[in-house]
Amino acid sequence: MTKNDEKLLAEFEIRMRQLMYLCDILKDENTQMRQQLEQKEATITALSSEVEELKTKYDNLKFVKSFSSENTDEREQARKRLSKLVRDVDKCITMLKV
Repeated sequence: MTKNDEKLLAEFEIRMRQLMYLCDILKDENTQMRQQLEQKEATITALSSEVEELKTKYDNLKFVKSFSSENTDEREQARKRLSKLVRDVDKCITMLKV
């Protein structure tokens, strides 16, 4: 092997080691990012369920407040809504009996 070939081989080996080092760094970074993504997805899921729960509580509170309202239109709408819910429950019970 000539001196030039040895020099090229040494340079190739150095560049290959650098490339392998950079590859390892990217693998570690990728692993960290995947973990962060999983954490963010878990947070999103928890917050979404909390939002749904709060929406339900808000609707229930609004429904209850409509009964205590002095506005007769709101009370009438609340009664109609309650009657519809009762009819829906009765239909479900009837369907279960069949």
